[in-house]
Amino acid sequence: MDPGETLLYEPGGSWWVVAIGPVLVLVTLAMEIAGKGRIHWEVLTIFGVILTGFSVLQVIAARQHVSMHLTETTLREGTQTIEIADIVKIFPASHGTETQDWESAPALGELHAVPRRRKGIGLRLANGSLVQAWARDVERLRTELTEAHLAVKMGLPPKGRR
Repeated sequence: MDPGETLLYEPGGSWWVVAIGPVLVLVTLAMEIAGKGRIHWEVLTIFGVILTGFSVLQVIAARQHVSMHLTETTLREGTQTIEIADIVKIFPASHGTETQDWESAPALGELHAVPRRRKGIGLRLANGSLVQAWARDVERLRTELTEAHLAVKMGLPPKGRR
């Protein structure tokens, strides 16, 4: 089935983080060249490989587990994808002091809670479960998800098939 156009996408991790290790090694190398004494090529190489390797692993994990992708018919949070047709209710944002039931619901995806620097949106699914969808730009997610949910409920096909 065609999921339709992408409405919102957040990659979860940025590749620029990988550059931190080599930049730190180059700064250290410059300090060693400017100073007196020998240059520790072996140590700098080992630290550069270790820092770069860990950064690559961190970005790959973030892109797999903390990314989100909303299309006209599906919502993917981390490695879990749900059909928008399976959403029964999208709860309004909580602006009061009282905690809403959905705020303690499990997050979609394989993570136990909404990832750091992201906010949740309460959803009731067709199977009766209460979950949280999440994104950095939670207001845009709420808007796009609400519009896509309404289009699916109305039976409108994805834009590419209209």
